[in-house]
Amino acid sequence: MSNVRHILGISGGKDSAALSIYLKTKYPQLKIEYYNSDTGCELQETELLIDRLESYLGSIKRLRAAPDSSENTPFEHFLKAMGGFLPSPQQRWCTKKMKLAEFEKYVGDDLAISYVGIRGDEDRDGYVSTKPNIQAIFPFRQNIWSIDVINKVLHNDNIMQVASIYSELCSNSLLDEILEIVNRPLTKQFYYSKKLNALLDIDIKLFNHMVFRFLQNTEYPVGQLLEDEFPILDNDEILVKDDIFRILRESGVGVPAYYEEIPFEVDGKSGTYCRSRSGCYFCFFQQRIEWVWLLEQHPDLFRKAMSFEKNGYTWIQGETLEELSRPERVRKIKLDIIKKQETARNNHRGTTLVDILGDEIMCANCFI
Repeated sequence: MSNVRHILGISGGKDSAALSIYLKTKYPQLKIEYYNSDTGCELQETELLIDRLESYLGSIKRLRAAPDSSENTPFEHFLKAMGGFLPSPQQRWCTKKMKLAEFEKYVGDDLAISYVGIRGDEDRDGYVSTKPNIQAIFPFRQNIWSIDVINKVLHNDNIMQVASIYSELCSNSLLDEILEIVNRPLTKQFYYSKKLNALLDIDIKLFNHMVFRFLQNTEYPVGQLLEDEFPILDNDEILVKDDIFRILRESGVGVPAYYEEIPFEVDGKSGTYCRSRSGCYFCFFQQRIEWVWLLEQHPDLFRKAMSFEKNGYTWIQGETLEELSRPERVRKIKLDIIKKQETARNNHRGTTLVDILGDEIMCANCFI
């Protein structure tokens, strides 16, 4: 029996919540440790979801940075240490200091598999640790492996090894087709993702078992497992956004309240607003309509976020929260989102911020 730990971060968002429910239900034999990085700056709606999940899962370990600080929250502790310099998309010190550092401290030097809830309808990579003892796995995607694993396995130097493994695993009519792809070297025209997708399209489970066999000769944590200790190898489900909401509703945990559309009216026109993500209430990845949502739904938190803006440091590039909160500016932001919602509706698409914005504008590391 291996000593590899199975770990899943509960961010308070829909995807990590659904992943925890999915794995507990489908793979109860996996002894998964659930944790949450507590920044002290989460919305009440987020905390409620985490509490509900804890009842469902059994327990969630709370990780909190700077526990002995005299400041009210870990964020305020590090903000003071940074001289009032607010985090931004270019300088994401909040994620590094309040989440990644605490997560890697929690794991220590143990071998660990970190399960990440990036969906099958997302075109982005998730958290990949720089520490070799931590390996990310993505159960919702067609490709469950991280980019570093794929680049290693499919490198031209390993063609013969991959072909040999496939030959041992596959004895049916698919082998000739598979070997034709495997033996074709990578080029500028036939790059990693093309080769990857070609092999996955033939047989996802077979590809997973090939990668697993390859990793057994490496230092990757998955390679230290026995085959029956990693049942996700045989998972060929690809889950998308609708599946995530379905899992949350059917489990009884429910959808985070900040995804619920709240109606508003301006200049005789109707629209709705909500939040597109979990995370800190002042997240700099928020769109302006989300700041308006915070202003009107949680005015105390909006004022708190405004108080952090000093000496030219602002949450939004080129605009202070005081400027954004002015009635005429709020009106303009609401009219802009109404226009986008009308366009989405005419194109038979959803009208929530998650539908309109997608998940491409965010820091993936925030959601480990």
